[in-house]
Amino acid sequence: MGVIKYKTKQQELLLSCFKAMQGRHFTAEDVATYFQKQNISIGIATIYRQIEKFVAMGVVQKYFLGEQNAACFQYMGEECHKEVSHFHLKCEKCGTLIHLECHDLEQLSSHLMAEHGFALDPFRTVFYGLCENCRLAT
Repeated sequence: MGVIKYKTKQQELLLSCFKAMQGRHFTAEDVATYFQKQNISIGIATIYRQIEKFVAMGVVQKYFLGEQNAACFQYMGEECHKEVSHFHLKCEKCGTLIHLECHDLEQLSSHLMAEHGFALDPFRTVFYGLCENCRLAT
């Protein structure tokens, strides 16, 4: 991902917030809370509008983790490129999001297509469980 120059102060502020939240999902409300704690005034409607612009640019990925949940987002950052196929592992205890490039999972994707006619979207596929730190701590 190349360096993108943002045009407004709000976009620069949002980018700094996204970087602070890198590696985990966040909601627009999380972003609003982040700014409130820093005594920065940005309205929730502006946050939603700007996040959608970042989604359109491919800087932020939008996820729906359930019908009852609000949309959540993830900053794609330098480590997570849409050109490179990868999956996500989400720790159910600490919330860590791990980006995983694994040839075995690519084989699973190929199998699903060849045997079941199902095209898996690796950028939206999230496997839930416990990360190594949380697993060892229990």
